[in-house]
Amino acid sequence: MSHPPYPPAVQVLTHPVAFVLRVLKNFQAHQGLLLAGAIAYNALLSLVPLLILCVIALSHLVSPAELLDTLGRYLEWLVPSQSSAVLEELSRFLDKRVAIGSVLLATLLFFSSLTFSALNQAMAVIFARRNLAHLRSSLLSLLLPYAFVALLGIGLLAVTLISVGVQTLMPESVVLLGRDWQLNGLSGSLLYLLGALAEALIIAAIYHFLPVGRIAVRYALVGGFTAAALWEIIRHLLVWYFTSLSNASVVYGSLTSTVVILFSLEIGATLLLLGAEVIAEYERLEHPPAGPAIS
Repeated sequence: MSHPPYPPAVQVLTHPVAFVLRVLKNFQAHQGLLLAGAIAYNALLSLVPLLILCVIALSHLVSPAELLDTLGRYLEWLVPSQSSAVLEELSRFLDKRVAIGSVLLATLLFFSSLTFSALNQAMAVIFARRNLAHLRSSLLSLLLPYAFVALLGIGLLAVTLISVGVQTLMPESVVLLGRDWQLNGLSGSLLYLLGALAEALIIAAIYHFLPVGRIAVRYALVGGFTAAALWEIIRHLLVWYFTSLSNASVVYGSLTSTVVILFSLEIGATLLLLGAEVIAEYERLEHPPAGPAIS
């Protein structure tokens, strides 16, 4: 097996433009925008059912009001400026107190897993050069989306408990060196950092577990934190645009919230797949096929 003359990091730093162009070329070759659109569409179908499942399952451990408050805070990470619309649909379902029978539960689980199934297929396309499909059984591939649904539920429970603890235990002020120091806004900053950390770790988990053969933890973490940072920048731009400049409500009317959520999800999915393409290309540099390295 041939080896590159320099470590992959050196090659990327030496020829960053060539690396970026190759990533974009691979993204286009893999029809990344179509894959991102499929993920966003399935995410739109899955969002409310997934939240319903989480709230119903976790309401036995945490009060629904605290869960909804946490969801309202962190949904802004996923659907900028549209969290209230999602919470309204969720509250409407909970107010009706619909009995969760086996058929409805199976339906909710099916729609909740659609996004991760689409992600699984997209990762298979991006990392197809690995040729490691035989390393994952059909049963594991079938159960993996449901495992991520369970993981999100556990993460939501953890974030909710920590959020409640921070808001309950964080004092409004402290006395230090004989002076009363106000801590207004500190709890909000801690909750923001908690949400950003949870977001990065979820993305890293997707990068690590979904591709066949698993991504190295260090690559997954770098990709997760990078994608989360980029999404934070874009998320704030989206909030500013939709609240200040957008005339989407004039064009789409009652469909505005759905269109805006779908658009935001597609941008997020595009960033997620671009991050996977970066990891795949870096792996190619680390274990290149026969031929010269990028230049």
